[in-house]
Amino acid sequence: MKQNKNDIEQNAHCIEARSKNAVTRELAKTVRGRFGFAAVLVEAFMRLDAETFRSLVDGSWKGLFPALLRGVLSLLSLVYGTVMHLRNSAYDRRWLRVGTAPIPVISVGNVTLGGTGKTPLVAWIASRARARGLRVAIVSRGFGASHGAPNDEAAELQLLLPDVPHVINSDRVAGATMAAEEFASQLVILDDGLQHRAIARNLNLLVIDATNPDGYGWIFPRGFLRESIRGASRAQVWILSRANSIDSEKRKRIQNHFLMACPTGSCSAWVEAIHAPVSLRSWQGTSESLGVLRREKIAGFAGIGNPQAFRMTLENEGAQLVGFRIFPDHHAFSADDILSLTSWAVACGASRVICTLKDLVKIKAVRLGTIPLFAIEIRLEILDGESLLDAALEPVLQLAAAVESEALFTVSE
Repeated sequence: MKQNKNDIEQNAHCIEARSKNAVTRELAKTVRGRFGFAAVLVEAFMRLDAETFRSLVDGSWKGLFPALLRGVLSLLSLVYGTVMHLRNSAYDRRWLRVGTAPIPVISVGNVTLGGTGKTPLVAWIASRARARGLRVAIVSRGFGASHGAPNDEAAELQLLLPDVPHVINSDRVAGATMAAEEFASQLVILDDGLQHRAIARNLNLLVIDATNPDGYGWIFPRGFLRESIRGASRAQVWILSRANSIDSEKRKRIQNHFLMACPTGSCSAWVEAIHAPVSLRSWQGTSESLGVLRREKIAGFAGIGNPQAFRMTLENEGAQLVGFRIFPDHHAFSADDILSLTSWAVACGASRVICTLKDLVKIKAVRLGTIPLFAIEIRLEILDGESLLDAALEPVLQLAAAVESEALFTVSE
């Protein structure tokens, strides 16, 4: 079994290497063509899949062409970073208008691209508020949604919190107003709201991924930062997700790194959390224990922002992993993708296929061919700082409880 796993991983590395070499060969052909050097770089970017792009920005893809691409990405990052800086400055100086929702708002966001763990935190806060008897709504932009259907995060939250309405609206103020008027909500949780400064909020929560806290140190597209790391200074609570993936010394270094980058920030609490696997869940809603992962041959796949974190979860649970595939974040699985996954799982000799809940809500199947398909259901657990998080949430929850009798409350940008 160990040899089989090593062979599969070796084959995967070979396929990845061939993919990179293919890009390099295409670049060389284009250089000799009629499009010129600028077109070469554009062509290269268009051909990069998610994992190859990650290897480009993290520096693990070596060679002349990757170095040239990183140089161009650095220039683009300078432009994008300048735009974000000017935008933030305009909000700081109140040159851009900030709207106010009719009910209290808690924002959950991050400064990096990819899956940092916002969805489990949103679900945790919503459950906490619901336990207090509050009517909660989630408002998001709905990235990746199409034809009026919810996007993958919204569909996942709907599965986890069927009694919590989810309003998808690029105008968050309008979305929060809709939640208050149509659902009589007392509290809005703004999903992915740190950069959306057009709506005031009572509390800003920042999620930091322990496996990639600073987005490789560069603003997009050279790295995974959505803005300067100094944007973390707008949050009152910093939550380090996947804290169990690193040791305590590294966790402290991350905290100090953010504190040094945001010396004048408003952060009052540092919280450490993990994504604890709870069970395996099918599309029909049936559950099985995590022990299945250790007893059967598992083929895993993920179409999320941090697929390696999901693979790490499988490995930490002792899964007999015979294959692992990666798709882009927010990937819309086609019929061809399903056929490809089915053939691949059979070729791997898998007796069960495991994906993320975010992928399962898009595939909506209980099997791939004859092989059962399950997702790992996870739950946010606080390792350290839960009392600090509760203390930050308490004033907002009290405002929400009084929202029917008191129309005015204090908000911060």
